Amino acid sequence: MNKSSSSSSSSNSKSKFISENVFKFQNHEEFEETPTWAAVVTVLGYAILSALGWLRDFLRHIGFEEKKTAYDPNPKDFVPLYQSYECFYTRNLYTRIRDVFNQPIASVAGAEVHVMERLSDDYNWTFKFSGKKIPSINLGSYNYLGFAENQGPCSEEAIKSIEKYGLTTCSTRHELGTQQYMKELESLMAEYLNVEDCIAFGMGFATNALNIPTLAGKGDLILSDKLNHVSLILGARLSGATIRTFDHNDVKDLELQLHDAIIHGQPRTCRPWKKILIIVEGVYSMEGSLCRLPEIIAIKKKYKAYLYVDEAHSIGAIGPRGRGVVDYWKVDPNDIDIHMGTFTKSFGSAGGYIAGKKTLIDHIRIYSHSACYSSSMSAPVVLQIISALNIIMGRDGTNNGQKRIQQLACNVRYFRRQLFDMGFIVYGNDNSPVVPVMIYMPAKIAAVNREMLKRGCAVVTVGFPATHLTESRVRFCLSAGHTKEMLDHALRAMDEVGHLVSLRYSKQNPHLRWHDLNRADYDKEYLSLN
Repeated sequence: MNKSSSSSSSSNSKSKFISENVFKFQNHEEFEETPTWAAVVTVLGYAILSALGWLRDFLRHIGFEEKKTAYDPNPKDFVPLYQSYECFYTRNLYTRIRDVFNQPIASVAGAEVHVMERLSDDYNWTFKFSGKKIPSINLGSYNYLGFAENQGPCSEEAIKSIEKYGLTTCSTRHELGTQQYMKELESLMAEYLNVEDCIAFGMGFATNALNIPTLAGKGDLILSDKLNHVSLILGARLSGATIRTFDHNDVKDLELQLHDAIIHGQPRTCRPWKKILIIVEGVYSMEGSLCRLPEIIAIKKKYKAYLYVDEAHSIGAIGPRGRGVVDYWKVDPNDIDIHMGTFTKSFGSAGGYIAGKKTLIDHIRIYSHSACYSSSMSAPVVLQIISALNIIMGRDGTNNGQKRIQQLACNVRYFRRQLFDMGFIVYGNDNSPVVPVMIYMPAKIAAVNREMLKRGCAVVTVGFPATHLTESRVRFCLSAGHTKEMLDHALRAMDEVGHLVSLRYSKQNPHLRWHDLNRADYDKEYLSLN
């Protein structure tokens, strides 16, 4: 055996060892119960804020306080357009902390980012830029494999494509939009997923919202996880099918719903359902949990239902080869009827795809509203995806793609474990790149975001109505681009902020400061996996 083949064999065996060790905790998910006192205080907080909001609305109505919201353009005898609770919430609760949302940046959304500082002299109704840019570690963007870059092979391919193909065809897929690079992308993605065919779309949200109606309709039943993304919910509603939800990741409830649906049939007529479609996500973006795919597949086979899996947050980010939850659970791709995913999270681009049997994809090509009415994907967007896929699949002649996948898995284990051991309530699967840490109280949503930014960490804090009323959280999104030094900085900052605003709610773990942890233990695990 020559030296190069020996080195390759050694590298492959090391990769296999790392993959097995990184993903050995795949069955463990943590959802510690909300402390009763925290839930009570949170509800009281929202009640007080709502009461103050109604008072301020009254003061605006009588002219004591200036009204800065939009005026209803219709005559007085018309039904008001702006009287929903969403408007009340936005006006009186959201505006108080609007400075921590939708923060503009002045750089590529990579591992590090420059946040543009905004100032307000009217309590967040309007903003103006100070001209200062705050360098921060980016813990909020979906950049799982670190392909959000403005230099390197992916960027070079995207730039070259502009010179060769231009920016856009200004046409739909049904007309002039199906170019050679589109065919190449779909063929490569089908090979990557190990399925027969694939179709790509220019927008991830629309991939769900506009294609589920081509798969289901009146007389069909959709069984949807209660925590599915709004794009899946919208697509299900647009389809005209009957929609029923099952408890999050609860396969027993799913089977019960399926069993009852088959026995009782359609409402009023009791006729059998034309078809039943189960819709789940690979990684749930707000919970950090993974769908229990092997059990769901067993149920769908037992009751002869169809399965639609949204891998927006799992494709590229989960599994030894980065092929999503299918790879993670080592199931047969053909057991899933409809594979869906996006190119925004792991590929540093835009758009989405649906993959599966060729007959299914041919049907979608003809009947999809997205293929018929929306513009085809731009050439640089597509070439960014193709070049990222070539790296992930090892077609570039390097093991850079595998290194990125393993680096992400190592970062996730390192970061999650320390947060958990410091006494924070951390949701989700041990291997999920989405790491939610519970905040609960509305005042802490802004406090955590502002204090983390002061310490050089750009984070995303989320509250009602994006979550349940008592389940506000800070959501960390990890990347292969994060170094150990970046993660240590973020953990140190979270330790300080957690101590400052009292975020250590866990009853299962002791409340430790970061410097009290056994650093050698974490470093040893990190180095063994890296």
